[in-house]
Amino acid sequence: MIVSIRKAAMVAVMAGALLATACSKPSGEESGERQEFNIGWSIYAGWMPWPYAQQAGIVKKWADKYGIKINIVQVNDYVESVNQFTAGKLDGVTVANMDALTIPAAGGKDTSAIIVGDYSNGNDGIVLKGSDNLKDIKGRQVNLVELSVSHYLLARGLNSVGMTLRDVNTVNTADADIVGAFASPDVKAAVAWNPQLSVMKEQPSAHEVFSSADIPGEILDLLVVDTDTLKANPKLGKALAGIWYETVGLMQRKDETGKEARAAMAKLAGATPEAFDNQLATTYLYADPSAAVAATEAPALITTMTRVRDFSYSKGLFNGATSADAIGMAFPGGKTLGDPQNVTLRFDESFMKMAADGKL
Repeated sequence: MIVSIRKAAMVAVMAGALLATACSKPSGEESGERQEFNIGWSIYAGWMPWPYAQQAGIVKKWADKYGIKINIVQVNDYVESVNQFTAGKLDGVTVANMDALTIPAAGGKDTSAIIVGDYSNGNDGIVLKGSDNLKDIKGRQVNLVELSVSHYLLARGLNSVGMTLRDVNTVNTADADIVGAFASPDVKAAVAWNPQLSVMKEQPSAHEVFSSADIPGEILDLLVVDTDTLKANPKLGKALAGIWYETVGLMQRKDETGKEARAAMAKLAGATPEAFDNQLATTYLYADPSAAVAATEAPALITTMTRVRDFSYSKGLFNGATSADAIGMAFPGGKTLGDPQNVTLRFDESFMKMAADGKL
């Protein structure tokens, strides 16, 4: 099965911040022109184009074009991959928008999101037993991975029916244990992501009452790169954009070539082609770079990141900050959110735009 572990546990946030302080490369080395780069990834449907591109020679093709070498590095634990990026051991990493904010950005690492790859369009959901009405969750125990996108989804779902997190009791449950927990007669509500979610929905009397499809565009999956490295090596951004859009274009094809590419990605993820296709069905891929640019430039992204940062701050994920505005974020067109003097997360559409304009 495909394992999707997009969570920002407090211990991981703190570890990431400490690693960034203790292990980061000297700023001069980070900002200098380089020839070799390491990009980390972990298993998730929307990120499987990266290892496939390496296997298929697409990474080498684009790296050679710009005279550089790119290593696509698998990290088995998602949070560890983000911590390694925060510590300077990786030049870039695949990450969800919430975790990009709460781990590297909150840890003081200047981070640029250069590819908005997809959003969860049903890969995450709230499930109840014995009811198909979200309002019936009131007063229930809800099992989920706390401080994760599941926690954020629960907050958004409750808000949609006039409730808050104070109306339920959350129980921290590891993603590996969530299916078993929901199978217990005592557990009546849970929040999970695929593939666990699809298994839970098949249990007797289970009903999905809210999903990420109800908040499209809010749970985003990104490729982020160290900002100083990117500034000194724009060819890295160009190569990565070229790799991404060539590979995603290939996997979107309806012919045998596309089918073979998706099957290869499924194998890399440890999934069957059918299971992988089912995950893609609830993943909105920005295969067209112009659509990704439009999404990055849209005011809705600032609205989304305001919600994400407010939730993250309320859960103590900003490392002791006294305000949700403590961490600054930059968006296309010179727009900012939070402290403009402390911008550590930047949504940079320039490389996606080069791909859209055919200028890579």
